[in-house]
Amino acid sequence: MTCVKSRRRESGILLHPTSLPGPYGIGDLGPDSYRWIEWLASSGGTLWQILPLGPTGFGDSPYQCFSAFAGNPFLISPALLLEDDLLREHELPPLADTPQDRVDFGSVIDVKQGVLHLATQRFRSHAPHALLAQYEEFCSAQKDWLTDYALFMALKQAHAGAPWVAWEADLARREETALRRARKQLSQEVEDQRIQQFLFLRQWSELQSRAHERGLRLIGDIPIFVAHDSADVWSHPELFFLDDTGNPTKVAGVPPDYFSPLGQRWGNPLYRWEVLRADGFSWWVKRFLKTLTMVDLVRLDHFRGFVGYWEVPADAPTAESGRWVSGPGAELLQTLEIAAGGLPIIAEDLGLIDPDVVALRDLFGLPGMKILQFGFEGGPEHEFVPHNHGHRFAVYTGTHDNDTAHGWFERAAQPVRDFCRRYLSVDGHDIAWDLIRCAWASVAEIAIAPMQDVLSLGGEARMNFPSRAEGNWTWRVLPEQLSDGQAARLLELNTIYGRRRTESEASDAEPSAQGG
Repeated sequence: MTCVKSRRRESGILLHPTSLPGPYGIGDLGPDSYRWIEWLASSGGTLWQILPLGPTGFGDSPYQCFSAFAGNPFLISPALLLEDDLLREHELPPLADTPQDRVDFGSVIDVKQGVLHLATQRFRSHAPHALLAQYEEFCSAQKDWLTDYALFMALKQAHAGAPWVAWEADLARREETALRRARKQLSQEVEDQRIQQFLFLRQWSELQSRAHERGLRLIGDIPIFVAHDSADVWSHPELFFLDDTGNPTKVAGVPPDYFSPLGQRWGNPLYRWEVLRADGFSWWVKRFLKTLTMVDLVRLDHFRGFVGYWEVPADAPTAESGRWVSGPGAELLQTLEIAAGGLPIIAEDLGLIDPDVVALRDLFGLPGMKILQFGFEGGPEHEFVPHNHGHRFAVYTGTHDNDTAHGWFERAAQPVRDFCRRYLSVDGHDIAWDLIRCAWASVAEIAIAPMQDVLSLGGEARMNFPSRAEGNWTWRVLPEQLSDGQAARLLELNTIYGRRRTESEASDAEPSAQGG
């Protein structure tokens, strides 16, 4: 296996693009994202961590996307479409009327779909020749996933958003005659989807370039499983445990534990790993390489599932009747490593972790994760308490699935609060920044804090409640919250704890999608 060299100490902020400030109801890839890049660079940080970028489905979760390859078109910036002469000023007021402090997905999606439709119409009618040439090049380069995705989304629109298993049987089974008929009948809608993906990638590439110019690296996220109602499952049913109607026969979850006596039944279809193995894991290789064109590092979600995963019968109402099944382990990781020329991965090694999970992580030299909130709940012997950290880790004050640091501390049991205060030698009135300082001081090579903790926000700013199906992912930064004072405070921590990138390092940096 590749011996991964020790990297310098780094720090960064977890903030999904939907949470960026801006006037159009949802964070996007336009001017406010450029201001965010400048703010983060001024803080001395070098890492921007995001959640999956795919088009979201029910519940608006970035972990339940319509595609593992596509980008979310609702992140396309109207301001940049104006600059490209694909929109007019008078077409934007409905977006400007949406809330600025949260994402009201219902209203934003309805309005933004209309705006994107106008932009794609204008693109087809009078896009400049140079832009059309770029578009044709994009379609050719991405056709391996784009062709099926565009048709899938056009068909979903034609079926009022119904899942693909509810479509006509010949379309659900992808019979060639039915597909040809659909491509002809929905040719304009299919083209709209391709154009939107081109516009998304064009804007993302510009943002990515600006981040690299300022010495920043991007940390993306690959969920181990994909949504059943996705272009991936529809176009590659042979890779998943499905019945003759396309419905899953086995689904993902986690077993019962102290916190969840019935376990968790996630419902994602499980892979037929023997089928994937037979063709060299080509679908996973393509997915991994595509993600690495967008980001520099990848948080590999539910890493333990690559060693062993909890298989639940699809007809079981809870996860209690599941069983452990061996995953692809080192064979898949070695294949990805060869294809990518390295493994720029952070292993999300949380949950029920057995020695074989640790062994796989360490075999490839991958940094694991340490969550401070969990550590202080566990006491001095817990592996997440800072004095038990190793250097080859990423330490987080919390993640998108946790309460904010302030909210967590308020709700923690008295013994937990007492231990935390004693450990940090603080009174707890500024607990979010106390935990940030603690993370930055850790020997772990990477330190990350959610933006909510930088802003010392309470539980009202929490990004996700894992047990709640709706009402998540809505929090947004207000423009005035990106203050010089907060950036200066981070800069001081980055300086004294050796996590600051110097100007000479920034100018010499050559961010790459390859790791090792």
